[in-house]
Amino acid sequence: MKAIQYSEHGTTDVMQYVDLPDPVAGAGQILVKLEAASVTPFDWKLRAGHLQNHFTLPMPSVPGRDGGGTVVAVDEDVSEFQVGDRVAVMASVFAQGGYAEMIAVGEKNAVKIPERLSTVEAVALTNAGLSAWLSVQTAEVKSGEKVLVHSGAGAVGGLLIQLCHHLGAEVATTCRSTNQDYVKSLGADHVIAYDEEDFSGLLKDHDVVFDLMGGEVHDRSYQVLKRGGRLAWLVADPITDRGAEFGVTVTRVMVSDDKVALQAMMDLAGGGVIKPQVARTMPLSEAAEAHRLMEKGAVSRGRLILTM
Repeated sequence: MKAIQYSEHGTTDVMQYVDLPDPVAGAGQILVKLEAASVTPFDWKLRAGHLQNHFTLPMPSVPGRDGGGTVVAVDEDVSEFQVGDRVAVMASVFAQGGYAEMIAVGEKNAVKIPERLSTVEAVALTNAGLSAWLSVQTAEVKSGEKVLVHSGAGAVGGLLIQLCHHLGAEVATTCRSTNQDYVKSLGADHVIAYDEEDFSGLLKDHDVVFDLMGGEVHDRSYQVLKRGGRLAWLVADPITDRGAEFGVTVTRVMVSDDKVALQAMMDLAGGGVIKPQVARTMPLSEAAEAHRLMEKGAVSRGRLILTM
């Protein structure tokens, strides 16, 4: 099979388009012929070595946190899936990732793709959808609450807007001025263009802030929360926890391979409640260029998807 692989941390130059042996379905696993995989900020930060204090990768490594395609083989102990099923899969950080034409994963790491979704749409919903769902669960968003979502035009931010709107919250979001109409179409009630305005001077008394940025944005986010509010952060940039100073709860969202959470997102998308956002597609062979675009911040309005 064709795959992307690197044997050391570094720039995108370490990424190679190679031929690898096809994987096989082990005990309790399914073998999937992949059609698509998403490119996440986590992928390039891991490849660049920014996360070595948290993750020690086995080398060589095939990156990618998710994928989608068709089941081509199943182990005899698998009961939920059969050959021909379209599935979205969650790939382990420490095993082969989704930047490949095939992958073997455990039954617990896959869900069926609803009929109304294309495989590309399902992949755009997989890792980003897990992040959004678990963020909302962490912050315990309720109907009628005021919620601020940072980076609303991004893959996770766009899904957070849709989820919070669905739950009945009043949603504010930050984005570039060029994306204001886009985030409104996702359900945002109030939009602050961060390249023109300072959100901290315009918003107040919010119940929840979702911080997908860190750094200075995190620091200013405390000012828009009411006492007793909640700040949930999902970012690798440095933060200073000032929860005690402002009387708010600060929680890091821990994104795990949660089949129940992914199934919930697929059900919402299958029912037309949530719409996956695809920024663009690129062939697997151009994965290095995809990483360069992500590093430059040149990808918005959803998830960048590699196709096989």
